Amino acid sequence: MMAAAMLLLSGCVAPQKSATVPVCAVGDAMTQTTLYFGLNRPAGPVISAAEWQTFIDKDVTPRFKDGLSVFEAKGQWLGNNGKLAREDSKALLLIHAKDSESDKRIEALRGIYKQRFSQDSVMRVDAPVCVAF
Repeated sequence: MMAAAMLLLSGCVAPQKSATVPVCAVGDAMTQTTLYFGLNRPAGPVISAAEWQTFIDKDVTPRFKDGLSVFEAKGQWLGNNGKLAREDSKALLLIHAKDSESDKRIEALRGIYKQRFSQDSVMRVDAPVCVAF
């Protein structure tokens, strides 16, 4: 019985992580990071358009001078209290090299925003992409 189980389990192997660098037929392999910034404060007024633009101008642009895109977003999640929460948000899309310097700049932005606007989190989503200009 034990031998049969060993034989059956011998084909079970944990899946290996696939390479995160795409093979690009066109363009270069890069990383796309999207950050999601909530616009509600825990207490006080929502983050204004002027405050958001100042964050982009003073904090984001100097770190990502090659370019960026900003999108309006509507976030929602299930809160710890079991109630659905909804919030106007901004999505910031960055295309960058997969390196420690880009990672440091992205994490700096997340930290600055959380501290300045009393946010619990800034969601980060990374994906390998092929980019051609």
